[in-house]
Amino acid sequence: MRPNIDISHTLGGKIKDYAEENDLDLSDAYREVLEAGLDELTG
Repeated sequence: MRPNIDISHTLGGKIKDYAEENDLDLSDAYREVLEAGLDELTG
């Protein structure tokens, strides 16, 4: 399930593809992507 924020269908599709490629459910994929992004932004 997508978080309750405005995410383009293209970006949502990329997350879905990432989930399928890494054998994750969609919630876990969003969590991983968000955590990786936060780590990158906060160093």
